[in-house]
Amino acid sequence: MVKCTWMQEAFSHLPHDADEETVRRYVRAHIIMLLCTQLFRDKSGTRMHIWWLPFVARLEDMGGYSWGSAALSWLYRCLCRVANRNVVKLVGPLKLL
Repeated sequence: MVKCTWMQEAFSHLPHDADEETVRRYVRAHIIMLLCTQLFRDKSGTRMHIWWLPFVARLEDMGGYSWGSAALSWLYRCLCRVANRNVVKLVGPLKLL
């Protein structure tokens, strides 16, 4: 897990003299931040899972993934968890509801 604040501080400003690989690194970081804060949120809202790293390793392959299916399955997973009476907070891609 990585703290959201660290990601925001580390990748908030792209250097003016950035080469293509640096730009790609920043793009990957921003995509991971979007995935972890919008679609695949953590209950804490302050941490991001690093298991998404392999999916953004090659930007060219990202269009081949079924992100809609992944978000829907994550939503179903979150809804199943909230069915437990001890759970008081729902998290997930609630925009899909």
